[in-house]
Amino acid sequence: MRGMVRWRVGTVAGVRRRWVGAVELDVTLVDGTSMRALAYPELVGVPEVGDRVLLNAGALLMGLGTGGYALVVAVPDRLPPDPPQALDSRDAGHLVKARYTPLQPILLGVDEEASPHHEVLASAEDLGGLPVVTADLHSALPAILAGIRADAPQARVAYLLTDGGALPAWFSRTLSALRDELVGTISVGQAFGGDLEASTLHSGLLAARHVLHADVAVVAQGPGNLGTGTRWGFSGVAMGEAVNAIATLGGRPVGSLRISDADPRPRHRGVSHHSLTAYGRVALARAELVVPDGLDPALAAEVDAALVPLADRHTVLRVDTAGLDAALRRSPVPLSTMGRGLDADHAYFLAAAAAGRHAARLLGSGTA
Repeated sequence: MRGMVRWRVGTVAGVRRRWVGAVELDVTLVDGTSMRALAYPELVGVPEVGDRVLLNAGALLMGLGTGGYALVVAVPDRLPPDPPQALDSRDAGHLVKARYTPLQPILLGVDEEASPHHEVLASAEDLGGLPVVTADLHSALPAILAGIRADAPQARVAYLLTDGGALPAWFSRTLSALRDELVGTISVGQAFGGDLEASTLHSGLLAARHVLHADVAVVAQGPGNLGTGTRWGFSGVAMGEAVNAIATLGGRPVGSLRISDADPRPRHRGVSHHSLTAYGRVALARAELVVPDGLDPALAAEVDAALVPLADRHTVLRVDTAGLDAALRRSPVPLSTMGRGLDADHAYFLAAAAAGRHAARLLGSGTA
């Protein structure tokens, strides 16, 4: 199959922003045009002005949701040194992610034999009622966190990065800015770059409870979202599977519904079909689905009608939203979903914050 990668070669003309795990570049291509690029120093080293770089530019040229970047595949004339660990054995870990792609990293899994946490996780079987909020989009993370902090400012919150969107945790500027707000990030599945690496969501959830000692966890994919406009062809179906994993391990699933009256696409207005499919068809275990009070009456009626078929499978809860708008406006990172900010898509962020509030209140209920 031809045309899978659109290669470009250029020279670094300038270094723009940096955040944890990533550096943004201006690259001059061989034809004299410019292209914005992103490099992950842990994979390719630290590019400098004047370096020749090889780029994968396909998603950028197609206008897909990559944040507007070509991705640096290599700095071929100045390769980074080998890692300091002896990677010819399993002593520094052997968990391979982005497997059998040219940039597959080899990492220390939190539960493998060389991990200091192996003994704890070898016998861990239960989350002990840990409240876990599941969300379709990465943009919900800071809003969920705002809702948790509104009622439980000292709660230890762990984030589990699934592999439905960006695989490197380093891609997310939001996550970089939230580091002080989280007890840690666990990258699961093919995702990588978190504070801890786990091979599956199940082992990641157990690590959140037994290694990071989290009071609350949040599960969501990284930035980017695969959707085809069909019932089953979107990466958010994984949230239904996450509910099953949480319940299997004795956690308490809390569903953050994707609610909007601002999205121009009919399938995402009211309650998005992503939420209706993930929770209504994929999730086999019972979750607590949170509906925020204070929605516009027309939107509230639309949401209530959409959730009627889910009422037998799940517990649908209304959560008061007093103070949540202020909490959202105090977010340490800008709130944005599909290019819309807080005021442009208030219901979306309010719903996520309400889910966070409900999870926080479970901490004082004696059930978590």
